[in-house]
Amino acid sequence: MKSAYIESRDWLAAQRWLLPVLILLGFGLAFAIPEYNLFNKYVQLVMMYVGINIILAVSLNLVNGYMGEFSLAHAGFMAVGAYTAALLSMKVLPVAAYPALFPLTILAGGLAAAVFGLIVAVPSFKTRGDYLALITLAFLMIVKSLIENIDAIGGPRGIPGIRRLTTLPWVFFWVVVTVWAIRNFVYSKYGRGVLAVREDEIASDLMSVDTRRVKFLAFTVSSFFAGIAGGLFAHLLQFISPRVFDIIKTTDILIMVYLGGIASIGGSILGATVYTVLLELLRPSTMASLLGWLPAIVFDPLNEYFIRHLGVWRMVVMPLALVLVMIFAPRGIMGLRELRWLVPKRDSDAHQRGAENENEHDIARGQ
Repeated sequence: MKSAYIESRDWLAAQRWLLPVLILLGFGLAFAIPEYNLFNKYVQLVMMYVGINIILAVSLNLVNGYMGEFSLAHAGFMAVGAYTAALLSMKVLPVAAYPALFPLTILAGGLAAAVFGLIVAVPSFKTRGDYLALITLAFLMIVKSLIENIDAIGGPRGIPGIRRLTTLPWVFFWVVVTVWAIRNFVYSKYGRGVLAVREDEIASDLMSVDTRRVKFLAFTVSSFFAGIAGGLFAHLLQFISPRVFDIIKTTDILIMVYLGGIASIGGSILGATVYTVLLELLRPSTMASLLGWLPAIVFDPLNEYFIRHLGVWRMVVMPLALVLVMIFAPRGIMGLRELRWLVPKRDSDAHQRGAENENEHDIARGQ
């Protein structure tokens, strides 16, 4: 007999009309929050960073989760999108005079990153696993080195003075577009080809799955949205440099993906949100402001011996948290489970059975 919780959950999942309503409410809040200062500027900034990280995590999960490859190039694609959008808005398009042109710069950043994604996809035809990881890492290093050595785009100094055009409504819009596009791709015939490549690429070839086209599409779509995130990031931070897009940035995105759950869009959303918020909470200034209400006799020693050193502690706490998640939940917090509203109705039963089978296999393997 089903519990009341399961019955209510299934009922909510069946109400497909609720999703567009929630999206419209989300857009309403995205406009209302900055317009009426419902939250302070810092909270709004964190919300925008969460949205950008969701775009990065969901797009990387297409390659690293659904296709089963291990790409380290995502920060490189993000850099291409960021520099393309920033240079267009500052030197080519009169975005300062006509802010309505801003979406064009973001799209151009995504398209430029997609072109580089096509280039990276070519080696994936003959390599997998560790070898592909090394190739994508080399791509990241090449992009970073090229940017550092081209003085016309700022070189190692970067590009300062970018106009802040990224707003909460724009971030929310691109989050919705990213989730919608990746979700539709995953549950299309090409998405099934991606899953087939993950399970057995040789068998996929024998079953007439065009693995080259599938990989081309997966890398292109993934890198396109990384470029979109880069463009939004550049016009939010207002300064970009090669140091921003190093291996540490790629590692952050990887942590979001594997923390939330591989091959789960909902997991990527959860992982990006949790990781971004935790990083902000572990900043000394943030923690000091949150605990400032404590009496001085408690706050002063806490600040002296703990809060001031959070910059070091968070470099220990976050990797340790990831290790614990990998031990107790190897597939991430959500594993292969998916938010019901993100699964097409025709695929919901099959998806549920697949997730249950994977869980049974994990138990049998002692995981």
